[in-house]
Amino acid sequence: MTTLLNQTVLVTGANRGMGRHYVTQLLDRGVAKVYAAARDAGQIDTTDPRVVALTLDVTDAQSVAAAAEAAPDVSVLINNAGIVRGASVLGRDTSGLRDELETNLFGPLAMASTFADQIVAKRGAIVNVASVLAWLPVGASYGVSKAAMWSATDSMRLELAPRGVQVVGAYVGLVDTDMASFSDSPKSDPADVVRQILDGIEAGAAEVLADEMTRHVRAELNKPILERTPG
Repeated sequence: MTTLLNQTVLVTGANRGMGRHYVTQLLDRGVAKVYAAARDAGQIDTTDPRVVALTLDVTDAQSVAAAAEAAPDVSVLINNAGIVRGASVLGRDTSGLRDELETNLFGPLAMASTFADQIVAKRGAIVNVASVLAWLPVGASYGVSKAAMWSATDSMRLELAPRGVQVVGAYVGLVDTDMASFSDSPKSDPADVVRQILDGIEAGAAEVLADEMTRHVRAELNKPILERTPG
């Protein structure tokens, strides 16, 4: 893609955190419409007539199908919704990991497969928001879900690139949102992260590495894990 101008964009998890910044910045870039999707669509600000609130649970097949019927003109999909449980990968109770996989992996895959044909028709784009923890496994089960999303994003790109669709993997460390409130470590400004991702769409990028730590870890992937894990 070369511009977001006049595109129709669907953003999951649009009711808070980075999701709200996507909506605001997309409007600033002149999109025709933003489907702002969340489980509770009542939290979506629809003051701008270009914003359409969409009730969506990415883990529910019927909800995803209903969203596709309600939004038949989508040209850009931003898979932003995510959860964190951070359970031990050795825990006998796997419910936390399963929850993360449902939202962070299977949800984006369901959205991509459901909307793929219409995005292909418009030669549009799909963005999957992952994490530096896809490569730096200090996030326990959350990192597992994001590592799976990294692999799935690359596979998706191989399938969709020949059909004219740009697939962007977005990777970032801690971002100053409610999801990262558990940590006192330095965090990226969500508005800046979103700006980099939208710039990446318009630049035709395959990956967006949104902070210095992420860029460093990405460059160190040739090293064994114990040599690139902090502490």
